[in-house]
Amino acid sequence: MAITRDDVLKVLSTVTVDAAGTTLPASGRLSQVVVDPTNRVMFSILIDPSEAERFEPIRRRAEGALLATPGVSGVFASLTSERGPNQSAQTPPPSQPPASGRAAAAPPPRTGPALPGVRHIVAVASGKGGVGKSTTACNLALALAAQGLKVGLLDADIYGPSVPKLFGLSGKPRVIEERLLAPMEGFGIKVMSIGFLIEPETAMIWRGPMVQSAITQMLREVAWGELDVLVVDMPPGTGDAQLTMAQATPLSGAVIVSTPQDLALIDARRGVTMFRKVAVPILGVIENMATFICPHCGTASHIFGHGGARAEAERLEVPFLGEVPLNMTIRETSDAGRPVVAVDPDGPHAQVYRGIAAKLWANLTGGPAPRAAPRIVIE
Repeated sequence: MAITRDDVLKVLSTVTVDAAGTTLPASGRLSQVVVDPTNRVMFSILIDPSEAERFEPIRRRAEGALLATPGVSGVFASLTSERGPNQSAQTPPPSQPPASGRAAAAPPPRTGPALPGVRHIVAVASGKGGVGKSTTACNLALALAAQGLKVGLLDADIYGPSVPKLFGLSGKPRVIEERLLAPMEGFGIKVMSIGFLIEPETAMIWRGPMVQSAITQMLREVAWGELDVLVVDMPPGTGDAQLTMAQATPLSGAVIVSTPQDLALIDARRGVTMFRKVAVPILGVIENMATFICPHCGTASHIFGHGGARAEAERLEVPFLGEVPLNMTIRETSDAGRPVVAVDPDGPHAQVYRGIAAKLWANLTGGPAPRAAPRIVIE
């Protein structure tokens, strides 16, 4: 049977949001409800970031009520601080003053509930696409694992999931209990991506609430277990998905990836500004594609410039973690699903990532790098 939007609203009318018995649809907090052709329901609940802990049980009740409804194949429900298309600027939620009465200040710090068993969550972000963010996140996660840490990698780039390709992984995650997935594993770290859940050539034509819900579920409905670090490969840019992740997740900090040229640095500045506004510490900036060494003549060429990210980090007063060269080996191993840190841990390129990872861990914990794990070369 086909599920309609009215069917969804009827079910959500059984969920109250306060002691007065206000229902979720009547609260003014409900985003546009989307029902896809497979009867999967998607919506978000508008909150102030400070309300995340109080509204998480409400989100779960709404999700559970819909999952118990015959015909519903799945539910993506999220909390968001961004106003949805059905929410009028003239009718803010009861807990928020009218827009004209709010101070034009930075949003409050994120207050999302902790992820059980995970010590630190680190976002790897960029202000724009095409700067090698996913390749950097992948090798950075592996470099952290090479130091003896328990590491996971969440591919939150919904529109362009690259991690399955970078790790050479395919197949579907195993369901270990109701609505809880076992992460995939690659080169000793736990991995989750929307790419494991869709066909390779599927275009993700999703609106903001659907993206937010997918990220939230991959984060909280995966059996990550005990991790020292969960590295999150963020979507590029500074839009709704990035803000939701930053505000609703207890991020320990963010790493900004940029190439050296001014065009990329403009967007990197925006990334730093976004995280600062939601009180997420900047753990460092990485300059990617910094220098190209000709394999034939040995000449160094600065194809995208050089030193721009370092200078920008100094100007913004954030740590500079290091430079990653523009190199064929990094590109070839990434395309082959055999990341350079995993297949050549003692090589010069792996050492660059390992050095960056050591600085990152020190910035994250305020202490020295952990003792390195035994190096295993993947043949």
